[in-house]
Amino acid sequence: MPDPEHDGRPVNPQTGKPLPPLAQPGYYPRFSTLSQKEFWDEATRNLVLTRIEKIPPIRFFSPEEAHLMTAVCDRILPQDDRDEHHKIPIVNSIDERLYEDRLDGYRFDGMPTDQEAHRLGLQGIAEVAQHMFRKPFVDLSPLDQEAVLRTLHDGQPPAGHNIWGRMSVSRYWLLLVQDVVGAYYAHPFAWDEIGFGGPAYPRGYMRLEGGEPEPWEVNERRYAWAAPPGSPSAQFNPVGGSAEHKGSPGQGGTH
Repeated sequence: MPDPEHDGRPVNPQTGKPLPPLAQPGYYPRFSTLSQKEFWDEATRNLVLTRIEKIPPIRFFSPEEAHLMTAVCDRILPQDDRDEHHKIPIVNSIDERLYEDRLDGYRFDGMPTDQEAHRLGLQGIAEVAQHMFRKPFVDLSPLDQEAVLRTLHDGQPPAGHNIWGRMSVSRYWLLLVQDVVGAYYAHPFAWDEIGFGGPAYPRGYMRLEGGEPEPWEVNERRYAWAAPPGSPSAQFNPVGGSAEHKGSPGQGGTH
């Protein structure tokens, strides 16, 4: 049985103890993308600063949907190693896109609108949680929540068939993960985590060969972590639960 002390948090692989929350986890300690903001054009600088200073309000999701969506996002891309002041507002960014009806590049044929897909998907997740554990998703332990989401990843949810009959569960999973990852890595805190120096325009980059850092960058340092005991985070399985899905379900190649 997993140790309840961990509560879903990543652990130190040497000690097995949960990692403490940090202002800046990742492989580039003390790196600051915003230290370079004076080299960006005004429009880019204002856009980036707004992501930190003005969190968009929830306007698309109902309070109940937003609560459930937050719990879902916390397991798809956990931020347990970030302190409260540096958590990235993923749900707010997704909500803003849906409220403004911004299409994220494409929509699979046969899928409903992104707004409807997310509402249906949350209903489906709630039904799977009740079927598997007889509790609301938000009341489950992190590992049980991951077990629920794993059924969507594998394309085999044991409940909510009325939902998945209206849209592909695998395609909904791709939409959900893409929205979560897109919202996270659009934020400057995530740029610090991966050592991204921000927009190259208008200054540009000087050291294009040899892997050397720019003068304003820092060298990578090892960030030792491991998935919590019992978590599927350390495993890899193709979306859809079979080897035939090596990319996006329904895509036979690059078009």
